[in-house]
Amino acid sequence: MRSSVLGFDQQHELIENMIENVSRVIKGKREIIEMVITSLLCGGHVLLEDVPGVGKTMMARALAKTVGCTLKRIQFTPDLLPSDIMGVSIYNQKLQDFEFRPGPIMANFVLADEINRTSPRTQSALLEAMEERHVTVDGVTYELPKPFILMATQNPIEHEGTFALPEAQLDRFMMKLHLGYPDADAEMEMLEKAAVHPIESLKPVVTKEELLELQKRVKRIHVDRSIRAYIVDLVQQSRIHPSLLLGASPRAAAALMHAAQAKALIANRGYVVPDDVKAVAHPVLGHRLILRPEARAAGMKQADLVDELLYWVPVPNFRQAAGERS
Repeated sequence: MRSSVLGFDQQHELIENMIENVSRVIKGKREIIEMVITSLLCGGHVLLEDVPGVGKTMMARALAKTVGCTLKRIQFTPDLLPSDIMGVSIYNQKLQDFEFRPGPIMANFVLADEINRTSPRTQSALLEAMEERHVTVDGVTYELPKPFILMATQNPIEHEGTFALPEAQLDRFMMKLHLGYPDADAEMEMLEKAAVHPIESLKPVVTKEELLELQKRVKRIHVDRSIRAYIVDLVQQSRIHPSLLLGASPRAAAALMHAAQAKALIANRGYVVPDDVKAVAHPVLGHRLILRPEARAAGMKQADLVDELLYWVPVPNFRQAAGERS
């Protein structure tokens, strides 16, 4: 049995094992897997937006198996009710009392499949769980298991019968990612091994306790004041950008810092450098920015605005980021 106290090299080995394990299922997407692991190490939720069949659901299954956690899948449909997600209190005649029957939200990993196909009322039922890590049913609050990660998927090309996610919910997703199609070599490998899907033989490489310890380590990664000022400048500039109707929130600033800390941990560093912030800026900030109508009409995308922010905001030097003193 592994020690509960992880050494610096051991924690790096665990993270690499997680990445390699998921890579056995999701071929040729190491960069995206690293981003999902980055969000996982922060305890953050992930929104996967892409066309059908590229592995969004498989990503969630592989991640849950990799860390030995429970996974519940919720298929979001227009007739889905909040009670179908949270659970219900049912009167037990034997006990002469109401008993709570938990819904699928009571799991370590929750896959919200096609989240934009359900009504705003049902979507809003997730807000408390995503932010507070508990749910309230009939006035009683129930804590969610630890860790708790919501991975949601949505199709970007189908609009009929869908409901756009409100800004308050988008802001609760740490990252929005796009898997994209695999390259030719990865797709050929998938076809050659089609007889037995690798997810069937996937084994846990990290325990829940080790994952929770890694999440604590992320918070202890050193973030110099100059890096924090850089993050604040990025989000402040987004709020006054002439092409943006809505800039990044204070929650976005905190998410950007935590994601940069996790990125540093994955790189086996004990401190954040500006490149860590830049590496996670697009998936953390992009979905939180709301373009003005005239900017959309001109063909601008959220990614273009993030690029502008990264280009114009001055970057602190490495000595400051490493916490060195003159």
